[in-house]
Amino acid sequence: MVPKLDKIIGISVYSTKTNGIGGRIRTAQDQFFVSEVLRKKTLDKIFQSGNYAVFKLKKSGIDTNHALSDILKNHGLRLKALGLKDANATTEQYVCDMNVSHGCKNITTNRYTLGIFGFVQKPLTKKDMVGNHFKIKIEGADFAKISDFDQYDKILNFYGYQRFGSRRAVSHLIGKTIVQKNFDQAVEILLSATSEQDLPENNSIREELGDKKNYSAALLHLPAQMDIERVVLKEMIDHSNASRALCAIPLSLRRFFVEAYQSFIFNRTVSMSHEMGEDLLHPQKDDVCYDKDDNLGRYQNDPEQKLAVPLVGYSYSKKNRFDYQISKILQEEQITPKDFFVKDMQEVSGEGGFRQSVIQCKDFSVTEPYLSFTLSRGSYATILLREVMKPVDPVASGF
Repeated sequence: MVPKLDKIIGISVYSTKTNGIGGRIRTAQDQFFVSEVLRKKTLDKIFQSGNYAVFKLKKSGIDTNHALSDILKNHGLRLKALGLKDANATTEQYVCDMNVSHGCKNITTNRYTLGIFGFVQKPLTKKDMVGNHFKIKIEGADFAKISDFDQYDKILNFYGYQRFGSRRAVSHLIGKTIVQKNFDQAVEILLSATSEQDLPENNSIREELGDKKNYSAALLHLPAQMDIERVVLKEMIDHSNASRALCAIPLSLRRFFVEAYQSFIFNRTVSMSHEMGEDLLHPQKDDVCYDKDDNLGRYQNDPEQKLAVPLVGYSYSKKNRFDYQISKILQEEQITPKDFFVKDMQEVSGEGGFRQSVIQCKDFSVTEPYLSFTLSRGSYATILLREVMKPVDPVASGF
């Protein structure tokens, strides 16, 4: 049985038929470890001197966006990450200075350290990262069942829970209302949507925010983690303009909301295609594929090519074998591809693109109670763990 939370984020199937081993993850942040893996040719381009500094950011208890904002605020360094890492883990990742370096220093705080790694002639991009290596402890699991699990290379490449907000999975709903240009509803969902998975005290505050008359009083006791809500709330109190309030949110996060909605449609597309018997493991004639260097092209009977499924945006083309499912989903959502060009907030518009249909997993190993594996860039460890553990309640199981 697929949990309710999975269905909320568009996942209605399992890729594997094995019994789950159960258990819980993230009982402590240092028991969920993630480190980025750069391409060899990228590592060969990093030297002791150059135009742009490359740092290694090690953190725990803070997500990438908040860490980079803190570094900019307190040290004046504008850094770009190759990938986003959430707060509930111990992570190592590479970040690059976006300005020609005039001097670099190491930074240490109680939640992160930033150390110089080297220099490059041109800033790094996400394509310089090949994937992420994970080492994850699963407590209370029946590891005797893990011998049945040998399908780690056949797992559908769904977007994971953290893409949508986990405890309060509403990021895609905010994105949908932005695409629909219903900015008032976007603000309403961001501020006041509750979730049965969220903490009671958070739900209490959001219920209070359901009435605009309470905005000023609620602002006085918003918890620190509701920093985005605080920004929006101040704008609504001062100007009562939803579009202006949303524009006060950092651009990267506004784009993230729209991307979350695209991710939801992708998850539904892959789920529906799997249920209808489409072969998602192997590309076919005329399919769009990624080659071994992550370049897109049509299928050429190359065993190294990987099937790509469309991510819907304003440039979406119906010429693909998943259009039946995509068109059906868009009709149900009352959305068209053109809606992803947001005329009134063009900077968050989503062009669309493609995503691999199956997770590329390497070096899968078990040393009880730990699992270790390396996933291709953009794939979620929680989606692989979902197949291994088959949790009844993902949030209670640490997802």
